[in-house]
Amino acid sequence: MRPSIIASLLIANLHAAPLEIRFDSPPQAKTDAAGFPSSNWESQAQPVGNGRLGAMIFGNPLKERIQFNESSLWTGGANPSGGYKLEEFGSYQNFGNLYLEMTPAGKTGDFSRSLDLASGIHTTTWKQDGTTFTRQVFASKPDEAIVIRIQADPPGKISGVVQLTGAHQEATTASTSELSFSGSLANGLRQAAKLRVISDQVAAAGDKLTFTGSSATLILAAATDYALDPAKNFRSGVDPVPTVDHQIAAAAAKSYETLRQAHLADFQKLMSRVDLNLGQPPADLTMGKRLEAYKSGTEDPHLESLMFQYGRYLLISSSRGHLPANLQGLWNSENKPAWFADYHTNINLQMNYWLAEPANLAECAQPLFNWTTAMIPGSREATLKAFGVKTPGWTMRTSVNIFGGNGWQWNLPSSAWIAQHFWEHYAFTGDRKFLAETAWPVFSDVCAYWLDHLVEKNGKLIVPNGWSPEHGPREDGVAHDQQIVWDLFTNTLDAAKVLGKSDPLVAKITDARDKLLGPQIGSWGQIMEWTTERPELEKSGHRHTSHLFALFPGRQFTLHGTPDLAKAAAISLDARGTSGDSRRSWTWAWRTAMWARLGNPAKAAEMIRGLLTHNTLANLFTSHPPFQIDGNLGITAGICEMLVQSHAGEISILPAVSPKWPAGSVRGLKARGGFEVGAVWQQGKLTSAEVLSQLGTPAILRIQGNPQEITVTAKDGRAAKIPADNAGLFRFPTTAGMTYQIQL
Repeated sequence: MRPSIIASLLIANLHAAPLEIRFDSPPQAKTDAAGFPSSNWESQAQPVGNGRLGAMIFGNPLKERIQFNESSLWTGGANPSGGYKLEEFGSYQNFGNLYLEMTPAGKTGDFSRSLDLASGIHTTTWKQDGTTFTRQVFASKPDEAIVIRIQADPPGKISGVVQLTGAHQEATTASTSELSFSGSLANGLRQAAKLRVISDQVAAAGDKLTFTGSSATLILAAATDYALDPAKNFRSGVDPVPTVDHQIAAAAAKSYETLRQAHLADFQKLMSRVDLNLGQPPADLTMGKRLEAYKSGTEDPHLESLMFQYGRYLLISSSRGHLPANLQGLWNSENKPAWFADYHTNINLQMNYWLAEPANLAECAQPLFNWTTAMIPGSREATLKAFGVKTPGWTMRTSVNIFGGNGWQWNLPSSAWIAQHFWEHYAFTGDRKFLAETAWPVFSDVCAYWLDHLVEKNGKLIVPNGWSPEHGPREDGVAHDQQIVWDLFTNTLDAAKVLGKSDPLVAKITDARDKLLGPQIGSWGQIMEWTTERPELEKSGHRHTSHLFALFPGRQFTLHGTPDLAKAAAISLDARGTSGDSRRSWTWAWRTAMWARLGNPAKAAEMIRGLLTHNTLANLFTSHPPFQIDGNLGITAGICEMLVQSHAGEISILPAVSPKWPAGSVRGLKARGGFEVGAVWQQGKLTSAEVLSQLGTPAILRIQGNPQEITVTAKDGRAAKIPADNAGLFRFPTTAGMTYQIQL
């Protein structure tokens, strides 16, 4: 059996396509009175994170600022009255800053700062007085700490002062080699942070530490007493001071190389699963120059692949084992951030997780499931208050915090939309235990709410007083709401079939789905957003495309299964345009996925270019404005849809590969049914593919170009020629754990 074609191609190009966001100058714009970077956090600093603990690194050689966060540092609480009263609902908070001043000050040269997405390590290098200095920063999941390493060549030239400050006026205490602070917010949440400096000589100087030596290692830990448990009123009961003491002591007992290797093994286990190779980056161009050239019309396929991997990097860094990624993921320098850096349930939270399953990061979706489950008691209480004490099930408002508090504006389909992610996790992984124990209680509860809430008109079930977020009037039977309820009922019925359930609830859901008012095609061929045509709104260029949920992320509209609805969706999508209000970070991402589902690679490519041209900052953060993480995470999902689709009961390989990517390869994308897919293409045409069957389910493939026959070779050497069926599909049985090579 010959080696994998895809693996061979990727290995050959491994060193030609680094995953690096590099700058050749320190952060631009303003500094504070002490000379540390201040106002350019959003566009100049670069993120590291371990899912719970994160930092933004500016990369200033002599006066570095590292701003840090812990995902549970929130003000507010359960907010039983609802609404956006800051003192009740609260917001995500800045934890503090680490200021690092290298001494002596002087002229520097040969500067570089870069974030390596493959390793999760930020590196700053510079020369000063004949010495080369290197500073590396990473956020370690195994050791629950941010680790900073400073080295010099030749050695012996390290000297500096470090300061640790909290963002809530905490007093910092210094000991021989440690800085620490602790305190509590107005809601009683306790927090603590500690920094240890390891070098040849370390001493306290007031509320700062000085250090000198051949190298220096700084270890930072931060924690709160939050617990994702409504039964404990969202408090662990554990003082965070001894928590960070233990974390610091455990990490400091290890060598720097041990800390680094543990981080690399843990981080790369996730990051290395997927490769997308679109060629080499431009030679010797840093990120600022590349973005300038791109915005002027220069093609840079590697930049687009870098943006794809950046989304994966950010989800790994902001969603592992703790709270899910919020509106800013994990990173926030303000105590009054935009939109409270909360969880917005009318697309933003969901978009954060569109990439998790197809981009081979299923573990990173677990925080979303944990958070949703923990929010149910608070959301149920809010639902009963709003809709009556006999209301079954629950739903959410548009804004939700980490304490079960529901804030601004009821968004009735929110829980049904979030429930989609529970089904998708099963669809990709085949995890029946998860489906039965975690997903089914959500499905049954949310379906109960909708069975009670729907009303019948003219023999059809209608969502009353619905909303097409954040667009137009409220009206019965809004397309957005109808499509999400159809999706919920369909996913629940599919789950019931898998689990062998045939109880009265399943019968009611079956009847209700059959009676739902379905999609309506309007007078100019469009999907009607409301039951009343409003062309002045439908063609307004609005940022939301809520009436096309059924196209993506839903599956009610499919290119081959419902061609008339797909055609109408294309007309509606085209009518929205790409100017004005449509230029929002997450809007480009959503439309990338939609155009990919419609089999229009040129339009999908146009959306990627729109995002990078109009709504991407110098550090590749996407901006609404201001910065929101959903554009970064959503564009990765959109690119996944361009390369592999599996929502229609088949695996479609290269359904919408960009015409700007004439040659390339991809490995490690996931497809529903428990498959992992790779492909190689030349001159825009598929040349070979690989399919790994993880569950042993039958493979049903749709191949770009609609060939009449393919050759399928199993890893054990067995080969077969398979003709296309009448629908143009290729079908063959698979064995769990077996890889199949596809040749045209």
